[in-house]
Amino acid sequence: MYYRTNFDSLIGNITLAADDNERLIGLWIMGQKYFEYSLKNEGADKIIENNELEIFRLTRDWLKRYFAGKRPEISELPLAPIGNDFRQRVWRVLCKIPYGKTMTYGEISCIVAEGLCRNNMSAQAVGNAVGHNPISIIIPCHRVVAKGGNLTGYAGGIEMKIKLLELENIGIQKRLSGFFVQNRD
Repeated sequence: MYYRTNFDSLIGNITLAADDNERLIGLWIMGQKYFEYSLKNEGADKIIENNELEIFRLTRDWLKRYFAGKRPEISELPLAPIGNDFRQRVWRVLCKIPYGKTMTYGEISCIVAEGLCRNNMSAQAVGNAVGHNPISIIIPCHRVVAKGGNLTGYAGGIEMKIKLLELENIGIQKRLSGFFVQNRD
């Protein structure tokens, strides 16, 4: 059984999802690509609305602190993102990207390749796993950038990625879809 609730945040409506064990399995920004994708792949026909679960209270508190500029730890929440082994490996690397920092797809692919005892790993495969992260913001896929620090797509939209990076005071000074984003430093 899966449960869901909504949270009105600084960046708009967010949907949260949890499993029977009160572990967070989803966090999607309204209009996000692959919205509830992982649940549908698990055969979840029905997701029950439940605003009272403790995991939802904890997650709302975590998000409020995050949007207030605090730095809540990912480890504060019991997470259980649904995905294959490769995606799980990528998402574990994302959880290690510190607040206010970024990492490239290439850097992530090197870490994942090393963990799999391989010489290399496709940055595109990593990008696909990053893009299908079912717990946005908390598993910080918005902190992943292309080679040279260039901003690339984000399942929640590139404008949302910029907002999240700016919230973390990450300086942005790269070409982005034909316009220039000023560095905050």
